[in-house]
Amino acid sequence: MRRIDTQADLAAGLAKLLEIAPELRHVAERAGPLPLRRSSPDLKGLARIVTAQQVSLASAAAIFSRLEALLDPFDPDTLSRTQDAELAAAGLSRPKIATLRAVEGALGDGLDLAALGDLPGEDAQARLEAIKGIGPWSAEVFLLFCLGHPDVFPAGDLALREAVRHAFSLEARPDQRETMRRAEAWRPVRGIAARLFWGYYRSVTGRGAGLPA
Repeated sequence: MRRIDTQADLAAGLAKLLEIAPELRHVAERAGPLPLRRSSPDLKGLARIVTAQQVSLASAAAIFSRLEALLDPFDPDTLSRTQDAELAAAGLSRPKIATLRAVEGALGDGLDLAALGDLPGEDAQARLEAIKGIGPWSAEVFLLFCLGHPDVFPAGDLALREAVRHAFSLEARPDQRETMRRAEAWRPVRGIAARLFWGYYRSVTGRGAGLPA
């Protein structure tokens, strides 16, 4: 399966998913059209995801808007010249500031975020998680929405797991292990399945934009 770079790629991926998992057709019908929602595979894209960790979509958008105004241009050199107090004033917590500093250091040591798209998903995720403060969720969301990886499913995301619970009429929200077990059936387009379930979550709950980034 090719990278998800265009709306046509997304449509082809969804067709492939429904071919291998026709039981998800009712999920697709309820979710409606899926937005492409791509961000740049660079510091700005990763910083947007870090900003979104453990806050509401509205709060993340407000904080990131202030961060964009502060870091202009939004690149490692500008970040290095910006004081932690300025980042805090924009709304970033101390742990998130530490994460951005770790990302800054990794980029300074030669990490090429865009080039991670040429690696297998597991290898790219491991490179990202080697950065202090970047956990599985942040790495997986970067792979999905900044690199267009077609086969990543962030099972730690509560909205995804709640959507799976609702779609399969489960009595309780599945844990990460159970969610990943179910997602195995959706290879090699688990990334399409993730987008589909985020859209489904938005539809059934009326909350969020359906995607985390």
